[in-house]
Amino acid sequence: MTPSLSIIVPTLNEAGSIEQVLTSVRALDRKLSLGLELIVVDGGSQDNTKTLAEPLADQVIDAPRGRARQMNAGAAAASSDYLLFLHADTVLTSAAAKELKVALAREPVWGRFDVRIESSSEDNTTGTTENNAGMFRVISFMMNHRSRLTGIATGDQAIFVRRDVFESIGGFTDQPLMEDIELSKQLCKHAKPTCLRGPVITSGRRWEANGVWATIFLMWRLRWRYWRGQSAEELARAYKR
Repeated sequence: MTPSLSIIVPTLNEAGSIEQVLTSVRALDRKLSLGLELIVVDGGSQDNTKTLAEPLADQVIDAPRGRARQMNAGAAAASSDYLLFLHADTVLTSAAAKELKVALAREPVWGRFDVRIESSSEDNTTGTTENNAGMFRVISFMMNHRSRLTGIATGDQAIFVRRDVFESIGGFTDQPLMEDIELSKQLCKHAKPTCLRGPVITSGRRWEANGVWATIFLMWRLRWRYWRGQSAEELARAYKR
């Protein structure tokens, strides 16, 4: 039977989270009869990401490193009419999966979920986790609100798209950063996104690693510079500093 939805998960050294993400997707598929195909696309992990993923995924394939390239490779290997791109640190909740099943029956062109960022820290001896949790609620609200207003989705929001439309625009642009924004801009030429409440839950690890406020300012600067026409390659170098 042809699957109804192909979920594509790009990975790079995700041994710490990949089992949880894939196991939760499998459980939802059994519970809701979603008809899923689960594809993991690895960009050269040096840990045991692939070993952990193989029993849980329908396919584990290799691709050149780079989220855009990996997701395009996963889309090329997929066999369903709809594609959903799920980051390896993002969990599809039961509420999100139920809402998606109803939405796909209406044959949307593309869409995304509201996201909820959760702290990845277990050390709350100084109250840092509580402070981060409050900030993450604000950041999540702003991300979701901005996305509804602009039609631009981030990869953390688990973008889903009709496969023929994805192929017609050439998939993700081969660039090292802002590939999700560029995809959204192209898809908006076809239709406004279907915005599902979900939520999907994503890890706040990158925010916590570099500092929440520092990450907020960095991401806004990068988006501003991208809007002004700077190349994704320049921005990727600034992002890694």
